[in-house]
Amino acid sequence: MRQFTTGDLNKQVGDVTDAAAREPVVLTKHRKPRFVLMSYEHYKRMRTGGDPRQAYDVSEMPEEHRELFLAEIDRLARGEGYDDEP
Repeated sequence: MRQFTTGDLNKQVGDVTDAAAREPVVLTKHRKPRFVLMSYEHYKRMRTGGDPRQAYDVSEMPEEHRELFLAEIDRLARGEGYDDEP
């Protein structure tokens, strides 16, 4: 995923939006990822299930996803990284 700064967005809006038309891009501010910019069509596919990847608001997250998410956070909090998997 390409990255641009919020300053790039102000100075090169055409380049940034052209990149976002092809794939989501990360916008950083003070060197930290802050936003994701993507085409409306990509967003719609994510929200309507036309794409196997889906985006949820936390309040809409299905219970099965929430359980998996919390289990993974717990595992990482215990210090078990990906290198520890068999």
